[in-house]
Amino acid sequence: MGKPALERQLADNEAAATLKMLKTSPQKLNLVAGLIRGKSAENAIADLSFSKRRVANDVKKCLQSAVANAVNNHDLDPDRLVVKEAWVGKSMVLKRFRARARGRIGRILKPFSRITIVVQETEEAEAA
Repeated sequence: MGKPALERQLADNEAAATLKMLKTSPQKLNLVAGLIRGKSAENAIADLSFSKRRVANDVKKCLQSAVANAVNNHDLDPDRLVVKEAWVGKSMVLKRFRARARGRIGRILKPFSRITIVVQETEEAEAA
């Protein structure tokens, strides 16, 4: 007597991975996500490996997880995977303060974000 199982949100030739609570702002994370959108999974991992941005390593782990989900859970070919979507969202924000002159305070916001990567199996992996 439980709830009925949810239908799968993605198509049969797609797999996804989500990384939550990343300690960076969504704006900075979106710049890295923009590097991999539309590329083959192999090229995207190579681009993230050589990126100088700190958060690129975490995005690379998320992409590798999406590829592993596609291969192990859905029996997709890893050589034909393309990054279909990579979107970024806000998570929580730590609110801190710093003492300023004349008894005032300065607000310090420390944002967290999340990223979701969807990979799709295509006929041919595009060399973008």
